[in-house]
Amino acid sequence: MLGVRSGEDGHVVYLDGPVAAAEVLGVVPAGIEPTRVLRFASHCVSACAHRRGNDCTLVERVRTLPSAREERSVPRCHLRGRCQWWQQAGVSACHRCPAVTTATFREDTLATLVADPATTPEQLTAWIAASPDGPGPEPDGPESLGTSDAASAGTSP
Repeated sequence: MLGVRSGEDGHVVYLDGPVAAAEVLGVVPAGIEPTRVLRFASHCVSACAHRRGNDCTLVERVRTLPSAREERSVPRCHLRGRCQWWQQAGVSACHRCPAVTTATFREDTLATLVADPATTPEQLTAWIAASPDGPGPEPDGPESLGTSDAASAGTSP
């Protein structure tokens, strides 16, 4: 586990060191999805849908999103030395990492598009630009991007 989501803004408050998921899952109250309140990390795997050679295409899409707030320093993170995103994209990935969620919910078109390996950063940029209020749920829907059925079905990695 990397951290806990803040109740105030939903961003991750990072832990000082790693904690095994098995140690904390039992303390999450019944009826609350652990991924809503806890931030987990996992090792990259060769069969991942987001993998292209040695690179992660998910970080390319995440970096397309506007940063939620102006940040001059990166969040403290015990994973950074082994982090694929840090190695691939550096500080720009770290600025967006606290806002990343594990689960994608159907009503959040932008999160669904980001999670879809078929969506390109250029498509995300166009979708964000077309949204009247900036990133948020449903301006025109994923159909306008020509994304895969996986995106419109609300699936995530």
